[in-house]
Amino acid sequence: MAMRLENKTALITGGGTGIGRACAEIFAREGAGVIIAGRRLEPLEEVAAAITASGGRCLAQRCDVSRSRDVEQLLAQTLDVLGSLQVVVNNAGLWLKGSAEETSEADWDRIISVNLTGVFLVSRAAIPHLRRAGGGSIINVGSILGLVGMKRRAAYAASKGGVTLLSKAMALDLGPDNIRVNCICPGIVETDLVRELLRQSVDPEAERRSRIEQLALGRMGKPTDVARLALYLASDESSWMTGAAIPLDAGFTAA
Repeated sequence: MAMRLENKTALITGGGTGIGRACAEIFAREGAGVIIAGRRLEPLEEVAAAITASGGRCLAQRCDVSRSRDVEQLLAQTLDVLGSLQVVVNNAGLWLKGSAEETSEADWDRIISVNLTGVFLVSRAAIPHLRRAGGGSIINVGSILGLVGMKRRAAYAASKGGVTLLSKAMALDLGPDNIRVNCICPGIVETDLVRELLRQSVDPEAERRSRIEQLALGRMGKPTDVARLALYLASDESSWMTGAAIPLDAGFTAA
């Protein structure tokens, strides 16, 4: 049986941990050549080494997605090593809790620059290469907070709402080039960041139970839950799907 991403190459930002790492692992298993990028090189190199040891193809590259020069260097490195580009996963992101009154201008700028501007910069740099390859797939990892609001999430929700609408606008612009753009909107996923946030609660176990009680399926997501959907969107199986913002949230937004 042919692998689902055979003869494809993929760039994944935020690829050293959590959802990005899960995407890199499953993409490599399905035949893709992968470059993972992020601000910290050490976890990226660990992921790349593990994938390579298991027979996959994966390289690590340091990149701050909020800096256009970093992004340009990342795309140049990707094309130099892999030769072409068919898939982009914009997964790099930061989280911030706070109402508008509680959010400093510096924190606002930091969240928007990574979560929203980073998606714009990476996508803009990648589009000519996707077009040259005859088309491809851009997969933006947004959030359910790009679909609905939540208390004390002003900057984060604004950034992810921007990702949702940027995805739809790019899908309309790029459809004639056979470049599909979709947005995955996960609910709460058990990543290192979420575990740390729960640990900071007054009663971490009570906070965990409270979060799970809001989910129809009775469990938090796992990085692999998101990676499997990303795999579908990266593959030719989703060739008639673009402009979608897909809630992946165990039913949180169904109510």
